[in-house]
Amino acid sequence: MRNWLLPEYIEDILPAEALHIETMRRRIIDLLLLHGYQQVFPPLLEYEESLLTGSGSDMSLQMFKVIDQLSGRMMGLRADMTPQVARIDAHLLNCDGITRLCYANSVLHTVPISLTQTREPLQIGAELYGHGGMESDIEIQQLMLACLAIAGLNQVHLDLGHVAVFRGIIKNANISSEMEAELFTVLQAKDISALKEICRKLKQSTREALLLLPELYGGMEILREAKKRLPSQNEILSAIDQLEWISEELQPIVETVAFDLADLRGYHYHTGMVFAAYARGCSNAIALGGRYDEIGKAFGRARPATGFSMDLRELSRLVEQKSYPKGISAPYNKKDKELNSIIARLRQEGHIVIIELPGQSEIALNCDRRLVMHNGTWNVEQIEFIEN
Repeated sequence: MRNWLLPEYIEDILPAEALHIETMRRRIIDLLLLHGYQQVFPPLLEYEESLLTGSGSDMSLQMFKVIDQLSGRMMGLRADMTPQVARIDAHLLNCDGITRLCYANSVLHTVPISLTQTREPLQIGAELYGHGGMESDIEIQQLMLACLAIAGLNQVHLDLGHVAVFRGIIKNANISSEMEAELFTVLQAKDISALKEICRKLKQSTREALLLLPELYGGMEILREAKKRLPSQNEILSAIDQLEWISEELQPIVETVAFDLADLRGYHYHTGMVFAAYARGCSNAIALGGRYDEIGKAFGRARPATGFSMDLRELSRLVEQKSYPKGISAPYNKKDKELNSIIARLRQEGHIVIIELPGQSEIALNCDRRLVMHNGTWNVEQIEFIEN
């Protein structure tokens, strides 16, 4: 085996793509900061229990695990940053009011989420703690769409769901936790035949409601249909009203909106509305989020919370990548104060200036201009390349 080979679904990021991704990251973080979201840097490595708390419980199979040589305890390499940020809000900041936090860093997965994705996503996201109203839901979703737009992606389709619909159906149906888990699995897989088989054991009203869920995908007509045919429970009707209100607020800034009442992504930790953003020509969601009011409970503070995250590496592939910017080649002369002053000024203006090191005979790589002395004055001139 060649020593330079990387593991499957792990790859280097070369200069042009790295600059493309970093430019997106800076724009998004700057936008989040302008909206009051304070950046945090959680550690890559933590004790396993902490990373599997709250939303992290679904991440056990996705997490690389190692033994800590100092304590002998099991540690994990984070597969998601959401539980880490919840821990920071609960224990380190410990603020009673509203807290807005953002982050951008790598996470590691034992297996790729899809055949086209890396096992080392660059996760960027925002979390809002301390507010349980619809106003914070709309803030987070509008902010996610703004982040996608500033990254260069304007045509976005948004899927909206609400876990309270499924929970409301099974709430008074005397369904065991084992059956609830089975129903969750088959609904996520859209396995209608398996769903019918499980529902045979349930009373007619519950069975009809559960079998209807996979059909409830589409536009506003889906919400009207849901109100007519699903049980008239306050929890379900309130969830549908929330979806209707949110969609009206988002219509002006999103290309299309659809509702999926069988979407149970993150069911074990989401408590309210869930959402996923899609781009044209991409089957995978480019951004995910939702409400998870109980996430801080295991850390001692069950604060209302909502947020979103996205993979910058996946997002970068959907936005046209510009060629790497060309620079200005400058001669090496540490004693020429005027030359060095001009180099400093050009760099302050945002130009790339590469100094030719002693012994360098060719023009510096990736330069299309050069600082040249003419009549006692330094000038930037275009380099004329001769094709072979």
